[in-house]
Amino acid sequence: MKKVLILGAGTAGTIMANRLVRKLDRKEWTITIIDQHPKHYYQPGFLFIPFEMYTEANVTREKTDFLPKNVEYIQEGIEIIEPDKNRIKLKNGKTIEYHILIIATGTNIVPGEVDGLLDSGWGENAFDFYTVEGSVALAKRLKDWKGGKMVVHIAEMPIKCPVAPLEFTFLADWYFTNKGIRDDVEITYVTPLSGAFTKPRASGVLNHLLENKQVNLIPDFNIMNVDGSGKKLVSFDEKTVDYDILVSIPTNMGDSVIERSGMGDELNFVSTHKHTLQSKTHENVFVLGDATDLPSSKAGSVAHFQAEILTENILHFIRNKPLKEGFDGHANCFIESGFGKGFLIDFNYDVEPVEGKFPLPIIGPMALLKESRMNHFGKLAFKWIYWNVLLRGWPIPMITAKMSKLGKKI
Repeated sequence: MKKVLILGAGTAGTIMANRLVRKLDRKEWTITIIDQHPKHYYQPGFLFIPFEMYTEANVTREKTDFLPKNVEYIQEGIEIIEPDKNRIKLKNGKTIEYHILIIATGTNIVPGEVDGLLDSGWGENAFDFYTVEGSVALAKRLKDWKGGKMVVHIAEMPIKCPVAPLEFTFLADWYFTNKGIRDDVEITYVTPLSGAFTKPRASGVLNHLLENKQVNLIPDFNIMNVDGSGKKLVSFDEKTVDYDILVSIPTNMGDSVIERSGMGDELNFVSTHKHTLQSKTHENVFVLGDATDLPSSKAGSVAHFQAEILTENILHFIRNKPLKEGFDGHANCFIESGFGKGFLIDFNYDVEPVEGKFPLPIIGPMALLKESRMNHFGKLAFKWIYWNVLLRGWPIPMITAKMSKLGKKI
């Protein structure tokens, strides 16, 4: 029997396990998936925990609840990948060989990469919301906060879910307004980008929304260090930003096993062919989700689109057929903007977010790059879709891996 080995049982790895188990000849192939953590988190839900909209229980399930029963699941840490020997070594000393390897090890925040951040009252005055622990701690801090200076700061790009810091900022504006203390809270959004977002047209729209919500935008801020005693951010060109509460999006890096294995760049992301999802260095290794070094968004929708292409390419690889250069960088993201409204953006490597209707031209019913209540309801409905459709590897009706230009004002 030949083995497909999947590293990581998060969003990307789970989708691939579910798709491949329906496609591979089970008389010839086995599938094994490895992950050291038992819990599966609905990570988009972390955004809502600080504002008392969700709890930890609302976003937590067991990983095994979403894996096919005829897929072998190993809960253990990975010590090293040895691609030249077609094997990996686990932290318990066991060695596992493979014929095809799929790396879906994701990305994590690394606050230690930002000088002074962990010494700045981490968990007391400085928080993240990219982990369940950080979101829960921040919820406790905000619940009885009476006001002051809140700074939302992105250390560097790329980050997981690039719109999440903006969503947090918009929801903070709504949350403090509902509590009757918005006039007592000064919100500042600090980013290394030249605007609110990575894509120019969307950035213009979102810049305007920050302005309307009376959020201070500080662009082109390249962090040198966090001065915890002085409660301030300091840039390399000696600009400073004061805070009472710091909401940090620290440096995002790929899993440390990628560094130990010598397979990644300086941020531990794996060099990946942008259209086939094959490793650029080992032909029987494939990469998807947040583990890649691709210039696409690190988001669940992207992993879902990638998985559709990668499933075909693994079948092509097994049959010695040319790989399909089918992934176009497609990303589809809701942006919660507060007060029961939201945006929706749909874009790829070559086409930035534009106005239009989605998923059907003319009738929508969702508007692209425009604020609407329908988009807010779509954001909330996505949680059900995530657990019941996306993780299972099922197609989402009318939404294809290749981005459609229909209905878009390009």
